[in-house]
Amino acid sequence: MSRRIILLGATGYTGGLVLDALLRRSAEPTVAGRDPAALEALAARNGGLDHLVVDAADPAGLRNHLRPGDVLVTTVGPFERFGYPVAQAAADAGAHYIDSTGEVGFVRTLYDRHHRRAREAGAVMLPAFGYDYVPGVLAGALAARRGGDAVRALDIGYFAAGPLRRGISRGTRATLRDGLTLPSPRRHRHRLRDERTASRVRPFTVRGHRSSAFLVSGTEVLFLPETFPALEDITVYNGWFPALSRPVSLFSALANTAVRLPGGGKVTAALTRPLLLGPPGGPDAALRARIRSNVVAVASTGTPGDPPAAEVHLEGPDPYTLTGELMAWAAQHLATRPISTAGVVGPVEAFGLETLRDACAATGLDIVAGPPAARA
Repeated sequence: MSRRIILLGATGYTGGLVLDALLRRSAEPTVAGRDPAALEALAARNGGLDHLVVDAADPAGLRNHLRPGDVLVTTVGPFERFGYPVAQAAADAGAHYIDSTGEVGFVRTLYDRHHRRAREAGAVMLPAFGYDYVPGVLAGALAARRGGDAVRALDIGYFAAGPLRRGISRGTRATLRDGLTLPSPRRHRHRLRDERTASRVRPFTVRGHRSSAFLVSGTEVLFLPETFPALEDITVYNGWFPALSRPVSLFSALANTAVRLPGGGKVTAALTRPLLLGPPGGPDAALRARIRSNVVAVASTGTPGDPPAAEVHLEGPDPYTLTGELMAWAAQHLATRPISTAGVVGPVEAFGLETLRDACAATGLDIVAGPPAARA
């Protein structure tokens, strides 16, 4: 039996990409948001879709439209500001839930608040199910499995090729700006510890070249140990602009020092304001087609000097197209198939590694390099 898919934020940039991907899969989602005119126009342009006028800040109002087993997909962020009422409504209704957040603090709180209730209701809650952070989870899981029992550490790097400077949405720019003064969780000796964002810089080999990346947040540190409990250390890096990795590390140190001083918030806002410069919305289809995403996972014993136990490289579409495709696939999967694991879970827990790998390959995200065993 097919369940309803309700897409909150369908009139926004990322929501529009998710909607397009759902329609290509012959799904007919209910589009939701707070602007009646925009929703009516969107629904009419797409064959008369059902639409709901709801406010993301009103969990009771949203809850009234949800039934147990519905699939609520939300792209309304920043999630630390707007996400909690939406997740609360899904948990209260026993509905499945998928979001596009890149905010790991939000994911941690979601688990604390709703994991037990979602499990009792038989509902799946999938936070951060897009470019943030499905590719890293997949690459890390493949590398950990291929590396075998000796693997204790994972280093995961996100990279991109193409005109990325012009290909970053306003929402991503805002997240990058906020992230410079927020800690990044890193798993070390089986425990989560918060470290200054960009406090670590590491080189990776990407497409045959050495590229630097700096420490960032990632849900890999939360979810991969559920599948691979022997993992002691997991660190996530961003290498979108490799040449800027060390300058960003210094800039992060300066911003984090300034924010703790009297009046430092204003100083930090001024220092990071250039990150917000750029057009509204996000890159169009022509620009997205020129950008490719790359993710590298290096599995090791964790002992300095030991060679990598396994290395997996993934390549796929640009981050925004990939997010739309992944969220649409997950929504349709939850709407049409039985679930095996309930609660606030990661991609591998929710679907299994093989199913996730095949789904990612169908979106264009596939293994392109690594040891022969990793390509199998």
